[in-house]
Amino acid sequence: MPYVVTRSCCADASCVLACPVNCIHPAPGEPGFAEAEMLYVDPRSCVDCGACATACPVDALKPHTALTETEQPFLDLNAAYYADDPEPRRTPMALVARQAELPRTGLRVAVVGAGPAGLYTADELLKNQGVSVDVLDRLPTPYGLVRAGVAPDHQDTKKVTELFRAIEGQPGFGYRLNVEVGRDLDHEDLVRDYHAVVYAVGASGDRRLGIPGEDLPGSVCATDFVAWYNGHPDRAGAGHRLTGERAVVVGNGNVALDVARVLTADPEELARTDISDEALTALRASGIREVVVLGRRGPGQASFTLPELLALAALDGVDVLVEGAPGEALAGDSAKARVLAGLAARRPVPGRRRIVLRFLTAPARILGEDRVTGLEIARTRLHTGEDGTVRAVPTGEREVLDASLVLRAVGYRGLPVPGLPFDEASGTVPHQGGRVAPGVYVAGWIKRGPSGFIGTNKTCAQETVAALLDDFTAGRLPEAPGLRGPVRATPGALGLADWRAIDRAERDNGHREGRPRVKLTDTTALLAAARRRTPGERAPRRRLPLLSLREGRGARGAKS
Repeated sequence: MPYVVTRSCCADASCVLACPVNCIHPAPGEPGFAEAEMLYVDPRSCVDCGACATACPVDALKPHTALTETEQPFLDLNAAYYADDPEPRRTPMALVARQAELPRTGLRVAVVGAGPAGLYTADELLKNQGVSVDVLDRLPTPYGLVRAGVAPDHQDTKKVTELFRAIEGQPGFGYRLNVEVGRDLDHEDLVRDYHAVVYAVGASGDRRLGIPGEDLPGSVCATDFVAWYNGHPDRAGAGHRLTGERAVVVGNGNVALDVARVLTADPEELARTDISDEALTALRASGIREVVVLGRRGPGQASFTLPELLALAALDGVDVLVEGAPGEALAGDSAKARVLAGLAARRPVPGRRRIVLRFLTAPARILGEDRVTGLEIARTRLHTGEDGTVRAVPTGEREVLDASLVLRAVGYRGLPVPGLPFDEASGTVPHQGGRVAPGVYVAGWIKRGPSGFIGTNKTCAQETVAALLDDFTAGRLPEAPGLRGPVRATPGALGLADWRAIDRAERDNGHREGRPRVKLTDTTALLAAARRRTPGERAPRRRLPLLSLREGRGARGAKS
């Protein structure tokens, strides 16, 4: 087995396209690709060329001889996939889509949102001749949840930003950062200046528990907590108190595991990452010794991925335990059940910090007067309805957990976009294949809800861009009055050169401290860094009139 995937798949599928012998599955177009937590290398056909490892944007592939002790379980997972599915005849790997034949007058598109969905959308558009794209974001920095959501101890995952830098360097790409639609300009302004607008604004809201005491100080949305320790400007100075010995995280997804890991990590290990300085100071003074992660249902219904569970189980110096799961719930033959059964058999080591995965437990009431002092929890049992849906129902048993911090990690939620329709139930913008109406499109979480991995946005963007190009070539896009002139300037907007100045300042600060970067976490500091561009560095581009755009660039082959 020459090469092995060693963490959650980013779903970018670069490795699939790079493999010369089509030995990585499930591939795009194959059953299960959209839902796959990770991909698998077929040991029977891998030729040990290393092309997949070179192509992977998050360094997830390694030769089996280079696996660490904690990565050894991935070797068995990889082998088990092909033992269970030995059929060698598979559909071809993803093919390069035929490039659109666009009119030589060009196509000008605004993409709102500079996270993975927005940048993959820009990339798909720029594969076609005569296209220019401006990517807008309300923050002075791009990359969305890759910058502000990926846990600081997952630095390999953040290497996908190298791919984003390549997208930024393409002809026709431009940034309009520090520009908020609804504040600095309106939807109508974008429709005036661009052929089409794609909203890739993500899901910045959070879901609530709906229980008494939820608004007490010390009851915190996990998405806000994650943004705080990742240095998001909106959360600078949040000042979360980590004084008590126990924190409770409500939720059973990857975000819940991220928060539990960060709260129990050795601060000196985190000091070698890009965690915010404010959060690092708080964690160094933290009194938290135990984090309880609550799941209403059983381990079989937990939504965290197997690679994230394996990473949790491999933590050094932290006890990871399982409570509240009956023996039969851990007796399955799935890989996740086997890992959880192993954790349930562990015994705590005195003096260690611990993470407790507690199943069949629901939050009932947050306790406290001036701030959180505890959480009343209710035991549950599983009930399967006539439609096959497994639900957690209360048993009537209750108890109280002392806690000074309660974090709800029950999901992101999309917020309404001014000027667009909105589905309150799903937290998404209604669409057909990404098309809201000719000239207006959506991509990413605001399109499909908070699901998938970083690279899932690539497939999502391809669908949206296909709809946009179909409308353009068919003449369905409305004629915008401002198309024959340059895009009108927005005061305070930052371009690519400004972002590169910020990026350079953070990396330089990090280099001095032996860290990947030291993030600037307030808008004033970010704007000051943007003004320190290297002399002669390219300033934000002035737009030429549309009909003066250079012609004959030629369609470029798709890249992963």
